[in-house]
Amino acid sequence: MTKRTYKFSNASTDFYLANGISHLKKITDIKATVLITDEHVYKAHAKRFKGWDTIVLKPGEEFKIQETVDAVVEQLIAMEADRKTTLVGVGGGVITDITGYVASVYMRGLRFGFIPTTVLALVDASIGGKNGIDVGVYKNMVGVIRQPAFILHDMGFLNSLPQVEWENGFAEIIKHACIKDAKMFAELEKNSLKTYQGRQKSICELIQRNALLKTKVVQKDEFENGERRLLNFGHTLGHALENQYELSHGQAIAIGMTYACHISEQLTGFKQTEKVISVLEKYNLPTYAAFDKQKVFNVLKMDKKREKKEMNYVLLEKIGKGVVKSISLKQLEKIIQDL
Repeated sequence: MTKRTYKFSNASTDFYLANGISHLKKITDIKATVLITDEHVYKAHAKRFKGWDTIVLKPGEEFKIQETVDAVVEQLIAMEADRKTTLVGVGGGVITDITGYVASVYMRGLRFGFIPTTVLALVDASIGGKNGIDVGVYKNMVGVIRQPAFILHDMGFLNSLPQVEWENGFAEIIKHACIKDAKMFAELEKNSLKTYQGRQKSICELIQRNALLKTKVVQKDEFENGERRLLNFGHTLGHALENQYELSHGQAIAIGMTYACHISEQLTGFKQTEKVISVLEKYNLPTYAAFDKQKVFNVLKMDKKREKKEMNYVLLEKIGKGVVKSISLKQLEKIIQDL
């Protein structure tokens, strides 16, 4: 079992890359562990949960709310979970978010780990310690930054992943390439989703590369005072669209990246918008969309990246180099109205 350990400010995370869920017994005591998953994952992989205490939640972003957290806490109390209990989130970003959040607040903090089951969770949601829930249309408005004790990559879960979820995850991979890795961007241009789906080795390598890219950014800036902000490329507008228009996370971020490229043209002189758009389209992600600009701006201005009357907006100087620019809300409103 290969283990890599990454240290953060006051915790460390063990990564077990390309292992099976059968290895979980070696990482955590089966008698003092509760798995949290959703109906989709449980149905597709019921055998793999055999022998483990499991809480099964309804799937979907609309359940990433306080009510679900309360229900999980009540089940943990009924199971007599105590401070020695470990929680393990087995699922996509919604499950990892809820699990990390519950583990951070139940009895003032339990040990927790993740087995991400979607491309999105493998390369993004499970990494970095951000755990939280939505409040109305405001994404991740309530939460904590607390690192998981471990992350186990079991690629077998991808076998039941619907096509739309593959596309969803590739939005974050394209984002990483745009802000940090021009070489990976060139590889994405050359390949296609089919290439990665058809070759176990290719997808394993791509996922590990993305997971380590994000981990290293977080290590340098765990509490998002500087470089970690780059990971929000496409997310400021994307999050404002996501809950209002019932888009998947990947779709919303892809649209957000498209418009962030156009804003970059104005503010940094970025000249490769067409390249970004053609890669997004190649991976079957949306680019342009009609939306109510005032309504979206009203949600966007409540984004956590706002500081008083300024918004920290992630733009591109060139593919592979993201930058954070502070834009006044007044100027940003005008830019969005003009998109």
